[in-house]
Amino acid sequence: MGSNDLVILFDPHPRHIDVIFSPQDKARLERLGRVIWHDGSPTPDALVEQHLPHAVAIIGQTPMPRERLERAPHLRAIINVEGNFYPNVDYAECHRRNIPVLSVGPFFAQPVAEMALGLALVAARRIAEADAAIRRGDESLYGDLDNYDSFLLRGQTLGLLGCGNLGRALLPLLRPFSRDILVHDPWIHPSVLRGMDVEPAGLDELFARARVVFILAATTTENRATIGARQFAAMKQGSVVVLVSRAGVVDFDALLDAAASDHIRAAIDVFPEEPIPPQHRARHTPNTVLSAHRAGNIPETWTGMGQMVVDDLELILRDLPPQRCQRANLETVTRFRSKPAV
Repeated sequence: MGSNDLVILFDPHPRHIDVIFSPQDKARLERLGRVIWHDGSPTPDALVEQHLPHAVAIIGQTPMPRERLERAPHLRAIINVEGNFYPNVDYAECHRRNIPVLSVGPFFAQPVAEMALGLALVAARRIAEADAAIRRGDESLYGDLDNYDSFLLRGQTLGLLGCGNLGRALLPLLRPFSRDILVHDPWIHPSVLRGMDVEPAGLDELFARARVVFILAATTTENRATIGARQFAAMKQGSVVVLVSRAGVVDFDALLDAAASDHIRAAIDVFPEEPIPPQHRARHTPNTVLSAHRAGNIPETWTGMGQMVVDDLELILRDLPPQRCQRANLETVTRFRSKPAV
């Protein structure tokens, strides 16, 4: 196929063209082939089917079961621009055909890591409660009464549940506060973790020892709702749990129960149901800091996604391996459950 015959199918819903691509990167993409732009809704099946026979790349969350892949003989890449690997692709067939399935997940690691640190500081120092008290006009006298249960991150044992893209972005931000960092990640060999200058820890050990636990793991077939009352009860009184990955990892009611009982504080950016229902109990649970899944959504960074996508697609079309996006590993990708299987 000549360059004029290459078709790139753009199906980014729920994201939008101008969020993903700067004008410069949009032009770069158009130089790689004929782009079938679609925006504002999932690309209709008829449009997908029309262009599959000539498609070399799909940019978006288009379902690609085996029968569709069979109708795409020239396909060279599938690039998900939402940030997760969903169970709507036949990964085994893509692996067999050496079609890389990529995600822009690494793009979100830095902004989410910064937010995770911010949430930890807000919870540890009771910043949100202090602000609310001043606005109500009932703040305590300056000094001990306002800070009796605040604590420093400096010198504390800190724990990471999960050490993928997000955990690796968070670690450098935590180093100035503490060198005592525990990590529980069953998908990473303990020797690799020790090479990162962190201490491997069992799941229960992580919660029992850490004053702040950052929950950074994706939801998988193995960990859904595995973090619950036992882990929270093992934490020291007044410890902090920061949840910025996926709510499916925790027993969410158990998390809120532990906060409501004044045993822990919870800083939460992700919820079991989004948008958050108006009457959700989290809205009224004490000892919580709430954020509506906004940790990774920073306008100044948006178009970095498009740069990653075009960089990797340029390499792939030159028969070189992608280097910017995250590649789906067949051994683990089918275990992800960020959304229900379809």
